[in-house]
Amino acid sequence: MSRHPAPRAWVVRTALNAGASWWHRRARETPLADHDIAPSGSHGHGLDAVVLAALRSLPARQREVIVLRVFLDVDIATTARQLGIAPGTVRAHQARAMTALRNELAAARTTTEMKP
Repeated sequence: MSRHPAPRAWVVRTALNAGASWWHRRARETPLADHDIAPSGSHGHGLDAVVLAALRSLPARQREVIVLRVFLDVDIATTARQLGIAPGTVRAHQARAMTALRNELAAARTTTEMKP
């Protein structure tokens, strides 16, 4: 077996591809009368349903940046190389995504608090 020149990069890229494949498969699925949807907060991903919904609402590139930077704790330079974009673009996508997530979660919290 030949050794990969950058094994950490390969692992990150493989994880990113697997995640993207999962999102693509999930987008094509249609739940049957809500039987396929787990109860709120118990998706098994370790994330709250509201957080998952907010992540799904992000554009694909912003979601990729959040996955690499926040969930996988990959530095900006490596994230930029993996996604084929400039480090400044990674920062911009991350800032926009964090703002969108903050707004989405604040709106969800306000909606939840308003319910009787």
